[in-house]
Amino acid sequence: MPSMHEYTEETETLAQSILAFARSRIAEDQPLDHAAEPEELDRKAGRTITPGGIGGAGALRVWAEVLAPATLSPDHPSFLAFVPGAPTKASVLFDLAVSASATYAGSWLEGAGAVWAENQVLRWLADVAGMPAGAGGVFVSGGTAGNLSALVAARHTAAAKTPARGKARPPRWIVACADTVHSSVVSAARVMDVDVLAVPHDERGRLTGSALTTALDRLEDEGPFAVVASAGSTNAGVVDDLEGIARVCGDRGIWLHVDGAYGGAALLAPSVRDRFRGIEMVDSFIVDPHKWLFAPYDSCALLYRDPSLARAAHRQNASYLDTLNAGTDWNASDYAHHLSRRARGLPLWFSLATHGTDAYRDAVERVLTVTRETAEEIARRPELELLMEPELSVVLFRRLSWAPEDYDAWWPRLLAEQIGFVQPTSWEGERVARLCFVNPRTTMDHVRAILDTMA
Repeated sequence: MPSMHEYTEETETLAQSILAFARSRIAEDQPLDHAAEPEELDRKAGRTITPGGIGGAGALRVWAEVLAPATLSPDHPSFLAFVPGAPTKASVLFDLAVSASATYAGSWLEGAGAVWAENQVLRWLADVAGMPAGAGGVFVSGGTAGNLSALVAARHTAAAKTPARGKARPPRWIVACADTVHSSVVSAARVMDVDVLAVPHDERGRLTGSALTTALDRLEDEGPFAVVASAGSTNAGVVDDLEGIARVCGDRGIWLHVDGAYGGAALLAPSVRDRFRGIEMVDSFIVDPHKWLFAPYDSCALLYRDPSLARAAHRQNASYLDTLNAGTDWNASDYAHHLSRRARGLPLWFSLATHGTDAYRDAVERVLTVTRETAEEIARRPELELLMEPELSVVLFRRLSWAPEDYDAWWPRLLAEQIGFVQPTSWEGERVARLCFVNPRTTMDHVRAILDTMA
């Protein structure tokens, strides 16, 4: 009986079947599809994990006919909920190659070629943000891991500096942020057992330098080790007052981390680049390629102004790692809360190398154009009201006379009819509608079909 690690005739047949399935998913427009109840999947899929296995053909059939249709397609042009994805064909195809190569990218010794390619992308992102020549970092799984890793490095740096300044450690460490900050920052604080200073936002939902100053003054410099600002908030697509915040952090010697997981990609767009003034002064910064940089899940680029501070916080030491740590080469595992890692940045690298950065700039601008046209379309419809002019690519609006339950009944109907996938949200305590654009293939025809359902 052949080993399951051998390449046999059966393996070749399975490979061709899987490639045919992948080719069909890449080449054809996929439906939005629907979620399913566990009982339905139990009934349709049956028992799949058995002592003898169900065979590759059987497993692929269950996936293609039962499980995949119960998985929504975030790259559908009418998927406008949460933050969608829109990976290029080149990035998806190369993701297959990365997995087929069993590429390990935790250390330079084992993954020099992969890490070099990822570092090329990180250097490009650092240049786009205006960070110094020594900036660098690593790709992690997503914004939650990126924010956590950056804040761990920030606290480690603050703890190392405290004795040198002749001060005792504070009774509690504190991270300051807007009260509209992404939920992952609060989660990271909970994991780190630090307190969160939630600073009130302004009329557009921004954290400003003046509000931050007022909040920090009340603390009398006791405990704040980092400030987190948003470069495109998830709920409303708002960019905080990065320049003002950076000045406050610089004057007080506080680490500034910017969460650009969703909105950081807009740095590529000349039409909105001025909204990111101050980004060049940050200590750390994240942007998720699987959101608005057209890469597959899961990928977050984490950059540090001074990577040595992150390495001091994150490097793991053990006898079996001595040969890795003894070298001066770039070990990707040193810059976040991880050790083993896949080469999450390679699909983006391949797509960038294939298409060029100008194509990325143009794709981001196309998304911004559709966003502005959507705002104009909403303004023309008497039953709808825009809450604010979109700053990036999130549109918040209300349906006049609707109650919260109307929004909650609206979106399941759209999904059931395969018109679109949208999700309501809340703004200043009011239930409202929200559309988030990242897919260059989304057109006004898709948008009008959704808005027509609110008439």
